[in-house]
Order: sequence, then structure tokens, then C-alpha cells
Amino acid sequence: MNRLGDLERAVMEVLWQRSEPMTVREVGRALHERDLAHTTVMTVLDRLAKKGVVDRAREGRAWRYRPAASRESYVSELMFDALGQTGDRDAALAAFVRSMSEDEAEALRRALGEIDEPRT
Repeated sequence: MNRLGDLERAVMEVLWQRSEPMTVREVGRALHERDLAHTTVMTVLDRLAKKGVVDRAREGRAWRYRPAASRESYVSELMFDALGQTGDRDAALAAFVRSMSEDEAEALRRALGEIDEPRT
């Protein structure tokens, strides 16, 4: 999975914050502080669709875009890709865990505990 550029991340943040698919114009309006041309937003969304990061569906003459996955799923994929780039996954995981705050470590313990619980 590719990392996103600055503008791609900004567009994805807009899409992740909404529950409904958005048009290019709606995304552009949400990014009004960046003063982007309509064609720039359209190009970014088209690239994100080609990368599989967003899904799009035709509505009349416009496309509506939505994230292909949640923010958490996207970040998880990035983490797995990063682990795949190391020669020693165990060492990389250990270094990552050592760098966590106590709150983050507790969240990890809870998540691991949920995996161990029998599913009904």
C-alpha cells in the first residue's frame, strides 16, 4: 500500500469524516482553506480511485467518492507493509512496542486480550 501525499491525506481526511459519499465539488468546498482548483481535486480523487484507496459511483453526471476502507484499516495496512520491509519482524515489533506510551501499551494489551477470548 502506498503512503499518501499531503493533498491526498487532506482529501482522505475529508472523506473519512463523512458518512456519505461526496462529489468532487463537495470535497473541494470542505478544503476551502487550501484554495484548490476544481480540476486539482478531481485529479487527486481520480488518482486515489486508481490506487484503490477510494471507491466511486456515478450519480447523474457526477462521481460520488467514499473511502475504500476505514482510516484504521488503511493505517494497519501501512504498518504491515513497513514490517514487511524489515529483515527482522520480531525486532521491529519489539522496538515499536518499547516506544509506546503506557496508555498505548494498555490499549494493545486489551486488543490482544480480545483476540484470545473465545468467539461465540
